[in-house]
Amino acid sequence: MTTSTFELKGEYIALCDLLKLEGVAGSGGQGKSMVAEGLIKVDGVIERRKTAKIRAGQVVQAFEQTIKVVAA
Repeated sequence: MTTSTFELKGEYIALCDLLKLEGVAGSGGQGKSMVAEGLIKVDGVIERRKTAKIRAGQVVQAFEQTIKVVAA
């Protein structure tokens, strides 16, 4: 399992955008599709809101990748 850290520049980032920026999804549309299919977890719970606001302190899991979101 791969773990990465994402430095949040603002208050939050949309989940589909985070997936795109971290290379989990090839595009925002693909990220939205992955979320809709129930493939993404936020803080250990399946997240189905494509544009869920991800804030510092949250952990996103996608397949074998874990993304820890931290404040910049």
